[in-house]
Amino acid sequence: MSRLLVTGGAGFIGSNFVRYLVDHTDAREGDRAVEQITVLDKLTYASTREAVEGLERVELVVGDIADADVVEPLVARHDAVVHYAAESHNDNSLDDPSPFIRTNLVGTFTILEAVRKAGVRLHHVSTDEVYGDLDLDDPKRFTEDTPYNPSSPYSASKAGSDHLVRAWVRSFGVRATISNCSNNYGPWQHVEKFIPRQITNLITGGRPKLYGDGLNVRDWIHADDHSSAVWTILNEGRIGETYLIGADGEKSNLEVVQLILKHFGRPLDDFDHVTDRAGHDRRYAIESGKLRSELGWRPTYEDFEAGLANTIEWYQANEEWWRPHKEATEATYASKGQA
Repeated sequence: MSRLLVTGGAGFIGSNFVRYLVDHTDAREGDRAVEQITVLDKLTYASTREAVEGLERVELVVGDIADADVVEPLVARHDAVVHYAAESHNDNSLDDPSPFIRTNLVGTFTILEAVRKAGVRLHHVSTDEVYGDLDLDDPKRFTEDTPYNPSSPYSASKAGSDHLVRAWVRSFGVRATISNCSNNYGPWQHVEKFIPRQITNLITGGRPKLYGDGLNVRDWIHADDHSSAVWTILNEGRIGETYLIGADGEKSNLEVVQLILKHFGRPLDDFDHVTDRAGHDRRYAIESGKLRSELGWRPTYEDFEAGLANTIEWYQANEEWWRPHKEATEATYASKGQA
């Protein structure tokens, strides 16, 4: 697989994967070397040229994954496609679901038809949100066998895209794998998202904002670890299989805010409660035993606080990237009573 096409590769998780490839797949890697990485990205508000600009072996193509005239010739000249491209912000899906249907469903269909025609390997990147949520006191975690139970237009559209991939594997013999990952954090994430919003609020002299009671739990994983897992699955995963990616990073939103405050030397109660998100899932938790036992993958950032410190330092060092988006983002939250 010396030529890879990465959809959504200028977004948060996709660009971290592209950077991972640049750092770990040069000529010294032998049969795992990658000669060319092509990023296909629509460059919406949540993606940025800067995330992939100047990287060796990387070409950026600006285009829509739902446009077959763009997708098909690109897919045909690559050995594999890693499909990250998605509309992913839950709040936005509540305001207007239509972009989520077009990108996550029509876009995935377009990718599937292109890889089917070209006979190209596909890895489809999805989310744990397709499984719905768990009670706070539930000892279970999501597994590959957990029934789908999405609760928002975003998670429903991602669930639909997963089902499309499985159908194309079974009906047409498409060589595809799927991964469902827990919440990512790390560099290049838009300031609308939970962790960068809290970090940048503190950098700009504000206070963190906590939805509702703050007890909602997410299972956090650093984007670098997500990247290494996807690369492992692409190379070693069994066709037609689904792998859950997680780093045992369960934290309540309150705990995350307090860890960020601790890093900045601020009192642990120096935050504001704001209006809760509509339909806010209570808890996500990933059981990644299949990925670990079958493919031998392990996360690097097993200490969430260390990964969080790394992320805070990145936002402190890259203010010129996120500051132009901060004011408009906070205005949007203010209009919802969440500022």
